[in-house]
Amino acid sequence: MPRHIPSTRALQIFDAVARHHGLSRAADELCLTHSAISQQLRSLEAQLGVRLLQRSSRGTVLTDAGRRYHAQVAADLLRLENHTLDAMAQRPDGARLIVGAVPVLAERWLLPRLPAFLARHPACSVHLKVFPTRIYMDELPYDMGLQYDDASWPGAQVRPLMRERCVVVSAPGSRWKAALARGDFRQVPLLQLSSRLGAWETWFGQAGITQKRPANAMSGHRFDLFSMLLEAVRADLGVGLVPHYCVARELQHGELAQAHAREGHSAVGYSLFTAPHMREHPLATAFAQWLGEVADAP
Repeated sequence: MPRHIPSTRALQIFDAVARHHGLSRAADELCLTHSAISQQLRSLEAQLGVRLLQRSSRGTVLTDAGRRYHAQVAADLLRLENHTLDAMAQRPDGARLIVGAVPVLAERWLLPRLPAFLARHPACSVHLKVFPTRIYMDELPYDMGLQYDDASWPGAQVRPLMRERCVVVSAPGSRWKAALARGDFRQVPLLQLSSRLGAWETWFGQAGITQKRPANAMSGHRFDLFSMLLEAVRADLGVGLVPHYCVARELQHGELAQAHAREGHSAVGYSLFTAPHMREHPLATAFAQWLGEVADAP
């Protein structure tokens, strides 16, 4: 059965005409003549059986069908270009590892340690991508993934890596510094991560703080990302409860302060997921072994 796919040349020409709202600038961009542009557009419309462009005294405009088709085609052309560039970027003398990860874990934990792995495997090229949290996908576009323990990846090999330790942080010169030194949180704004609204309740219980705590530990400013929450801490909008690895650098350099000595033992854990097609791959095995060593290090 024949596939109804126009030539990429015709689609590129249609995309250029749609973007430039006319043939002249599209012809200049593609280094083609007006007649060549017109011929390709007529052939495309004939293949589709629909009118894509309307020519008038005001120039060339898209029909309703043309607008809908261009929105789809433009995205497809961009994806095709990205796939092609991705293939061109592969090193012929080495291997590539596509790793999906929780952004904060990738930025604050994996990346500072990654040079050690690449020193062992200098021919390896790592492509680090965002592994969305709590989103189900039938086919994940990664070789390996660093995600929360409860992530869904059918058929993947799962290896627990580490549990999360949480600390309370504040700006070094916080206006609530004196109260925090006494362990008094009653008047201190608690900054909340939108996806972990019960985290402060858990931490107060672990720290044994029952009297000197806000009446509602889930109230306060909310943020979708840890990076946003940390900037709010820097701005002294309140105190934040964050994974230790997320602020280790700032604590070491004095950019943030640990506002309470108690570290929380979070229920959150991270695992390494290996795609079915990579289970026996030597590079995946090496990466898993290295990650295990790093996670077990003090």
